[in-house]
Amino acid sequence: MAEARAGGCCPPMDLFRSEAMQLVQLIIPIESAHQTVSNLGDLGLIQFKDLNADKSPFQRTYAAQIKKFGEMARKLRFFREQMVKEGITPLTKPGAQSEIDVDDLEVKLGELEAELVEMNANNEKLQRSYNELVEYKLVLNKAGEFFSSALRNATALQKELESQQTGEESLDTPLLMDREILNDPSKQVKLGFITGLVPKEKSMPFERIIFRATRGNVYIKLAAVEEPVDDPVSGEKVEKNVFVVFYSGEKAKTKILKICEAFGANRYPFTEDFGKQIQMISEVRVVLLSDVSGRISEMKAAIDAGLFHRSHLLQTIGDQFVQWNTLVRNEKSIYHTLNMLSLDVTKKCLVAEGWSPVFGSKQIQDALQRAAFDSNSQVGTIFQVLHTTELPPTYFCTNKFTSAFQDIVDAYGVAKYQEANPGVYTIITFPFLFAIMFGDWGHGICLLLAALVFIIREKKLSGQKLGDITEMTFGGRYVILMMALFSIYTGVIYNEFFSVPFELFAPSAYACRDLSCRDATTAGLIKVRPTYPFGVDPVWHGSRSELPFLNSLKMKLSILIGVTQMNLGIILSYFNATYFKNSLNIWFQFIPQLIFLNSLFGYLSLLIIVKWSTGSQADLYHVMIYMFLSPTDELGENQLFPKQKTVQLVLLLLALVSVPWMLLPKPFLLKMQHKARHQGESYTPLQSTEESLQLETNHDSHGHEEFEFSEVFVHQMIHTIEFVLGAVSNTASYLRLWALSLAHSELSSVFYEKVLLLAWGYNNILILLIGFIVFVFVTVGVLLVMETLSAFLHALRLHWVEFQNKFYEGDGYKFYPFSFGSVNYEDE
Repeated sequence: MAEARAGGCCPPMDLFRSEAMQLVQLIIPIESAHQTVSNLGDLGLIQFKDLNADKSPFQRTYAAQIKKFGEMARKLRFFREQMVKEGITPLTKPGAQSEIDVDDLEVKLGELEAELVEMNANNEKLQRSYNELVEYKLVLNKAGEFFSSALRNATALQKELESQQTGEESLDTPLLMDREILNDPSKQVKLGFITGLVPKEKSMPFERIIFRATRGNVYIKLAAVEEPVDDPVSGEKVEKNVFVVFYSGEKAKTKILKICEAFGANRYPFTEDFGKQIQMISEVRVVLLSDVSGRISEMKAAIDAGLFHRSHLLQTIGDQFVQWNTLVRNEKSIYHTLNMLSLDVTKKCLVAEGWSPVFGSKQIQDALQRAAFDSNSQVGTIFQVLHTTELPPTYFCTNKFTSAFQDIVDAYGVAKYQEANPGVYTIITFPFLFAIMFGDWGHGICLLLAALVFIIREKKLSGQKLGDITEMTFGGRYVILMMALFSIYTGVIYNEFFSVPFELFAPSAYACRDLSCRDATTAGLIKVRPTYPFGVDPVWHGSRSELPFLNSLKMKLSILIGVTQMNLGIILSYFNATYFKNSLNIWFQFIPQLIFLNSLFGYLSLLIIVKWSTGSQADLYHVMIYMFLSPTDELGENQLFPKQKTVQLVLLLLALVSVPWMLLPKPFLLKMQHKARHQGESYTPLQSTEESLQLETNHDSHGHEEFEFSEVFVHQMIHTIEFVLGAVSNTASYLRLWALSLAHSELSSVFYEKVLLLAWGYNNILILLIGFIVFVFVTVGVLLVMETLSAFLHALRLHWVEFQNKFYEGDGYKFYPFSFGSVNYEDE
């Protein structure tokens, strides 16, 4: 046990009560403050209090250092984003780790960021120029084809007109003015045009807006580009169309340019002289294509070289990224913690206060001595324990198995300091209650296999980033394991394997009286063998009396289990009262609650056991109802044991007496204690009740306060009414165990009979295959997912409401020690 204590978080104490905590004060010399906090961060056993809560973050001593490390963290986040884009994964375990100087790292990170930013900017410019050149080539090709086609058409038209001039005039012959215009170039209208590319999805609105803005005085020609191109602005693949817009006048040109800018259309120059057009088209075909292709290949080579250099730089960063990131996070958390400490008047020491578990005192002192030695401080850190009335934080030492169950309890409320912890019992009772509602050993095996997959691969999965649902399931893998094991156990008791019964331990104890008993009730069966040794006899399944028998069995089991668990909760309230030396809660809460619950529902549980033991036909509904309505009437055939009527009268009287017993004495006794405490000169803290301790705390902080008897009485009355009504409603609430178990069994039976057996009856392999697939999907989707979640939530409610409200206050707060491990985990 001494070795366990030296190991850290395993002192000789179980989970029943939280660890004993102490408020410690550290007086740390300035020169060793950083090393001291660093050692304590490695140890993770102190939760520091903020002694500078009245100061803003900018007024604190180490604000400049936090700003510096915040800037370094920003650069590291930038590196991470660039590595993610490049598809580079940082090395989780670097090979050789050397000591890194923080100042050198700051300079290095700045240089790397500047180099990477410059490389990104250059690469972006090159990529943009490359994309523009590709688009320009497309414009030259598509627009060149259009102008070549137009030129051929114009030449053919000109020849046709010339041939018509020599012949006889007709209706198609141009007028005199048209002839003058054709023959005199000075009189021809000069049209301008704009070429470029527009996104394909915007082509129709683009064409319509230009048409409307110029009132139709334009001619637009669009040509689709076969493959998506990289947009020079966004860098994304976009489907585009090449456009040529013919216009007349500068006003129309201005409007078209503005529309192009609004639609994100990239414009490229094209000569307006037909002679030059023909020359340019030929150059595109012969010279320009080779020139552009050469420029594109040169630019592509430059881009590839830049990307290779950038990838090499990011790979170098990735090799050291985890080490740098851990260092920066740790340093930032150290200075954040130092900002919580207060400077003494001489400004030579820092004063720290915080909570630590008592078992960690030796380890903390060793860490302080190492820090003083490593920092060459002439004065060591002073460690002293402070006495306080402040409520300490709650700290349970858990492992990977118990932590999930403790989280279930903490989700309701964190236990008050050293309050009895329901997490100890939840490890068994939670999966057991779940299994009562989920009793099928076939489904339990499926859950077991799923849990084992997570458990076997837990080392691999714990280092990966999982989705929300997968991460939640992985965190509760041991809860699922226990639920699966208990489901197999209860499934064997119910004798259900996907709703099919098996003679697992022995043949059935019953046999048919005659050949026609297959469809008869159990009256047609006779007992021919010893009683089935374990669980439900398989002969009950499929018989007419299956539902009445299983309903009676599961309903009564639910009441027995519920009363047992509620009694456990009341008994735990006794241990709480004894531990906190609260005698009033023992005499006026624990005893009357125990008497009230067992006078009614404990007695009902006893009747169930007696009826099972004796095989009596007594009607328990009748017994319990008339115990209240007519307690003096004779029981007749419903009597289960001698003197039962007398016992019922005594229990009813005890139940009635226990109500004022809970309600009246406690407020008056608290008032008497308050008067005795504040009477004369004898001011002695009387720690006999939680209420008196609360009043003492109020007196220390606010002076003498009057005892509000009415408030205390109303508070006690509310608790009494809540318990009396809750005893009835909570017992009825446990019947959900019976209801959900019945629903699960019937659903499983319906899926088996109406899907699998129905498909089997067709004697067709295809129908059988389809039926089996449907059966697997509904079993997984409904029974293994929805029913599992439903049973989980109902078991959760039974623990939080019916069990924990008997003793558990849950108004504490968790112990969050300063630890580098938790800092890195939260940042992830």
